[in-house]
Amino acid sequence: MTAILIFAGTYFVLAAGRMPGFRIDRAGAAIIGAALMIGFTVLTFEEAVAAEDYSTLALLFGMMIVVASLRLSGFFRLVTAAVVRHAHRPLALLACVVLVSGGLSALFVNDTVCLALTPLVIEIASALNLNPVPYLLAVAMAANAGSAATITGNPQNMVVGALSKISYAQFAAALAPVAAIGLALTFAVIAILYRREFRSARRVEVGELRVRVNRVLMWKSLVVSVAMLGFFFAGFPVANVAVVAGALLLITRRVKPEKVYHEIDWPLLAMFAGLFVVVAGVEKTTLDEDLFAFASRFRLDRIAVLSVFSALLSNLVSNVPAVLIFRPLVPRLPDPRLAWLTLAMSSTLAGNLTLLGSVANLIVVQRARGEASISFLEYLRAGVPLTILSIAAGLARLYWMR
Repeated sequence: MTAILIFAGTYFVLAAGRMPGFRIDRAGAAIIGAALMIGFTVLTFEEAVAAEDYSTLALLFGMMIVVASLRLSGFFRLVTAAVVRHAHRPLALLACVVLVSGGLSALFVNDTVCLALTPLVIEIASALNLNPVPYLLAVAMAANAGSAATITGNPQNMVVGALSKISYAQFAAALAPVAAIGLALTFAVIAILYRREFRSARRVEVGELRVRVNRVLMWKSLVVSVAMLGFFFAGFPVANVAVVAGALLLITRRVKPEKVYHEIDWPLLAMFAGLFVVVAGVEKTTLDEDLFAFASRFRLDRIAVLSVFSALLSNLVSNVPAVLIFRPLVPRLPDPRLAWLTLAMSSTLAGNLTLLGSVANLIVVQRARGEASISFLEYLRAGVPLTILSIAAGLARLYWMR
């Protein structure tokens, strides 16, 4: 009962975003939940340490260093500026934003891509006297859709990759087509909903954008990143490769390490570490058996049903906690590999459902504050049809693979 209460309290704060009346965020809730599992002897300290999935933490940490180096070098802004410079119509500009945001998010963590692209997109829209909202929606929604393609696209995919033991190449072969369809749907939905904005055939010229580039750091980061992706596709353990790549990029005489550390999302790492312990504590109870019995009643072995549950739960407690809830259930399903891929697909694409569906959405809204306002309802207007269509396309792909 103690373990279940701690679990329920932790996930309540994850769903609410903060503890009412206290300054406790999601990361704090996970840390407190893990501490209570140890403090009330649900787990011994040794069991709590053993509960950590160090390969997931190492993968996330290594990728954060790689992406931080690319961002500090100016790589993301340089790529965006180079692509949008060739867009001479508003609709072409939208296509470029979707392509860049989705493409970069397929290879690197989508949250960081949104951090880098949002200010540049606002700058471009302002210079061309365009409504920035559809382009900002494109940044967030394309980042979510594109990140479905690979294990390194977002944190929940990293969890799925570590728990399922699916290789990087197999994961990409299964879900990269889904991500591509998701990007096409993102472009189509935004273009239709904001057709008045794009009806104008006037020619626009994106002038020279000021992009500060550290060329030495950029080329070093690119070489390491290309090598890292090569090792990923070759079948080497992704956590090992990512942490070595991150370590190599810390060997520098030009960039202060404090700048790199500042770019790392420490609260996200803390939330991961805490949730592994909280879920391990629950696994010592009969709750996982009760959940499996409950899930069997709703036929979670059917990937369409699993997708709906995953999408709703992801919007309730966020993507990573939602995936971890399914950790004790998936191995009991008839086809665990297909179930893990379904979870990765649906929890990622569900990030486009509401403004609170993913961290990427919140990053875009926060970075655009003062320049553009995106309301919950305005986001929902595009998010609902896009999520339904993209998850349907994902299910069609997974059914075809069976």
